[in-house]
Amino acid sequence: MARLAEEAHLQPSALHQHFKAVTLMSPLQYHKRLRLQEARRLMLFEDQSAAQAAFTVGYESPSQFSREYRRQFGLPPMKDVEALAGSILATEPQSKEAVGARTT
Repeated sequence: MARLAEEAHLQPSALHQHFKAVTLMSPLQYHKRLRLQEARRLMLFEDQSAAQAAFTVGYESPSQFSREYRRQFGLPPMKDVEALAGSILATEPQSKEAVGARTT
C-alpha cells in the first residue's frame, strides 16, 4: 500500500480515502474480493478444488478461505460452484438437434 501511495504521490491515508470513495470498500476489502472472485473462477472453469483454489490465490488456510468465501458469496465454495454451474447450463442455448427434436 505504501508503494502504491508513493507512486500516486499521495500519503497512504489519503490514498485509502480516495480508494474507498471510488470503490466503496477499503483496499484490503477490494483485494480480498478479487482473490475470492479468482478462486471462484478457478473452481468453476479450471476444475480446481476449493483447497487448490485457496492456495492458488494466496490463502494459507482452507478453513479461513471457506469462511471468507461463504461470507462473500453466501454459500460454501463447492456448493456455490455447483449452483453456478447449474445456472450456466440452464441458460446455455440448446443445440440445433435439441431444438429440431422439439419442433417435430
